[in-house]
Parts: sequence; structure tokens; C-alpha cells
Amino acid sequence: MSLIQIYLDESGDLGWKFDQPYRDGGSSRYLTIASIAVSPNKKHLPKRLIKKLYKRFNWPFRTEKKWSDMALPEREEFAHMAAILQQDNKEFIRYLSITVRKENVQEHIRLDPNKLYNYMIGLSLLNEMHRHSEVTFIPDPRSVKVASGNSLHDYLQTQLWFEKQAKTTLKTIPAESYSNYNIQFADMLSGLVQNHFEDGNSTPWLLLRENISSKSLFF
Repeated sequence: MSLIQIYLDESGDLGWKFDQPYRDGGSSRYLTIASIAVSPNKKHLPKRLIKKLYKRFNWPFRTEKKWSDMALPEREEFAHMAAILQQDNKEFIRYLSITVRKENVQEHIRLDPNKLYNYMIGLSLLNEMHRHSEVTFIPDPRSVKVASGNSLHDYLQTQLWFEKQAKTTLKTIPAESYSNYNIQFADMLSGLVQNHFEDGNSTPWLLLRENISSKSLFF
């Protein structure tokens, strides 16, 4: 039986206000969703990496360290360590991301951005998921959009069974990022990709891009 665990988080927002600068009354121009897919017997390795960062930079363990609050040397160190981790465990650990350029999204799609969100996750993850007999999907609960009427879990399971013709069983177990270091890893991964597109802060991206299976939409 082939098993995989996938941890997911996002950077950016689903707003559509582009007449003001981002972070000053306007929405982000990009949205990035990033995931780390890891074999269960290796799930301790990303967690260990995040713990090392907490110790190295004297971050208080009581408070979750978000990518948005990290200084450039801290971001570069994450990218450097994450690249080594993936290179040393290519068969067991994969990084995936997808970024949408929101200004190019058609108006009728903007009416229900949750469908766009679900589609992005499917486009990013279904090829990975269908390779395994059982997938445990662990997103931050704030990343699970259900306003469109169908849950993300149901959407992915339907796509796996009917579109991918896979027998994959999907288990979705949301977990809070403050108590899950692997979701914190996904937060940093999504922030790294998002910063490259949104702000042109690309040094960490350049350190890690060869290790990320990255897709883009509406570019």
C-alpha cells in the first residue's frame, strides 16, 4: 500500500480590489497555494527542519513564526535547508505550488472564487494524489473553502475516482498551523513562492525553485 501525507497552506488573498496598492487598501495580485507531500515514515524531517529554525534564530516556541514576519536571512536559511532536505529525500518528499495571477481571472470566475481555489488545489495535487492508494490531506482549516456548496474534500475525491480513474482513498484532517510544524513548513513554502511573484523578492525562490513542482494560472 502506497501512503502519502500532504500538508497545505496559502499566501495572498481571494479579494479583487486592484485600484489600490496591495497592503494599502488593495488586494494581492497573486494567490499561491503550496504543499509538501511526504511519506509517513519521513514526516518528522520537515518538522525537525522547522524546529531547527526556531532554535537557530531564537524564535519563541510559544508563538508561531509566519513567513511574513521572517527577515531575509531567515527566509534564505529556510530555502537553503529545504533544498537540501528535498535533494536528500527525493523519493519521499516533494514540494508543490500553484500561483494564479488574479488580475487576469475572468469576471464570471470571480463570482465564486472558492471554485477557483478548489480547481487550483486539484491542478496542483491530483497528479501526486492519484499515485497513492491512500492520501492523508492536512490543510490549515482556514484554507478549506466550502462556500461553493461542495467541500474541497468531496471535490478532490470525486476527481480522483472519476477523472483520474484512481482507487485512491482520501482522508482530510485539517490542523491548526500553530500546533503543526509541517503546516508551518507549507506556510513558509507558499510565502517563498508568493513573494517571488507578488513582490519580486526572489532570492529565496532562486535557492529553492529547482526543488518545487510549480504551476501558474492566468499568466
